[in-house]
Amino acid sequence: MADKPKAEQGIDYIKLAVCFLVGLILWWLPAPAGLSIEGWRVFAVFFATILSFILRPIPMGPAVLIAIVTLAATQTLGESSKESFAAALSGYGNTTVWLVVAAFFIAGAMIRTGLGRRIALGCVVKFGKTTLGLGYATALAELILGPAIPSNTARGGGVMAPIVNSLARALGSKPDGDPKLAGEYLMLNGAHVNLITAAMFLTGMAANGLVSAAASDAGFEFGWMTWLKGSIVPGLVCLLLMPWFLHKLLRPKMQDASAARDSAREQLRAMGAWSRNEKIMLGVFVLLLVLWATSKWLHGIHTGVVALLGVLILLLSGAEKWEDITGNREAWDAFVWLGGMVSMAGALKATGFIAWFAAAMQGQVQAAGMGMLATAVVLALVYFYSMYGFSMLTGHITAMVAAFLAVALALGVPGMLMVALLAYFSNLCGCLTNYSTGPVVIYSGFGYVPVGRWFKVGLAVSIFHLAVWLGVGLPYWKWLGWW
Repeated sequence: MADKPKAEQGIDYIKLAVCFLVGLILWWLPAPAGLSIEGWRVFAVFFATILSFILRPIPMGPAVLIAIVTLAATQTLGESSKESFAAALSGYGNTTVWLVVAAFFIAGAMIRTGLGRRIALGCVVKFGKTTLGLGYATALAELILGPAIPSNTARGGGVMAPIVNSLARALGSKPDGDPKLAGEYLMLNGAHVNLITAAMFLTGMAANGLVSAAASDAGFEFGWMTWLKGSIVPGLVCLLLMPWFLHKLLRPKMQDASAARDSAREQLRAMGAWSRNEKIMLGVFVLLLVLWATSKWLHGIHTGVVALLGVLILLLSGAEKWEDITGNREAWDAFVWLGGMVSMAGALKATGFIAWFAAAMQGQVQAAGMGMLATAVVLALVYFYSMYGFSMLTGHITAMVAAFLAVALALGVPGMLMVALLAYFSNLCGCLTNYSTGPVVIYSGFGYVPVGRWFKVGLAVSIFHLAVWLGVGLPYWKWLGWW
């Protein structure tokens, strides 16, 4: 899934019944004035799905399948069941969905070949002389791995978190034995730099594709290179300052990290020489970055096609097996829920719900008499801190991005400015809680940081993000001509 740890999940029938009941009540209520009955019923299904993301009675994939089947079976999206079914499946042909799925395949290869782990350990060996240096080594590894591993859980929780935990223990810092020695700092730093790299790349987190799709539906191109063009300056500033900011805020007792560096060097030595598959994976990784970066002005190949080309090279070279592709549960799970959510987002727009909601909100916001920039910032702040009410980033993005973008456009906010704020804040707001996304849950679960302290640090980090992404980002986006 997009941002939850891999774990078997049973069915909570009571919570599932609550979701069904809420959806059923909304379904049978009369549609508000100015909205079609089809638009209202699509919203009812959509709302029940979002509620299931929050309560989590079942995994996201089955929840979205229930929604898709409901819309198709009730002929809500067409004159016939076949026509409605085709509309319900429309999101599975979305190019961004396939970009994310292909990137998941590449992420699997990055992990299986050991290249991701080698890169992370290499950064520690190179820069991890001090505790602060370990913080920067983690940030650098995240930056390198971010474009190619679209599951921030796989990247942060699967590759980085075990390494960071081992480094903390190598320094003698344990959850029940002086966590403030170094472990508290390393865990919080690992979690927060993961969210920065998730924000910087379209392929940094699976649900980023929902933001890109919403932008496309509104008439704005926000693909891989455009996403990076808007994030590169504030993102790099954020990565450069975050380890230092947290180091000053937390003040770890230990400064000399030689023991952790030696541990990383031993782990790297144990990996042995570069394997053939690691070399192939590195070559594919570099090729993808070059082709993604030059797509618009050199060759014109869509970023999704580029990603699938990388998958084919891995397959034909023998670095990956077809069984690895078909067995990639995260990729196919993301395909089911992401494609389905894109379908529902399209249905909300096609049936007039988004336009109705934007018109309803427009008058209320206009009454405040704010200017264009102030309106954009206020909407972005409400979007950011509303994450407190959600249990996962994906549910937050799915529930709010399209609606907030529609309201902003109706109020005259420049589209690219609002898309940028929503795109980057969609990940950065995960700093607020210890349950917002998979890697945060994993880092928090190591037990170095009490929940209350995690929330306090998260609030401080949120202010840091706003200072950087508004203070640096807004002038930079003005220079880009986005407002």
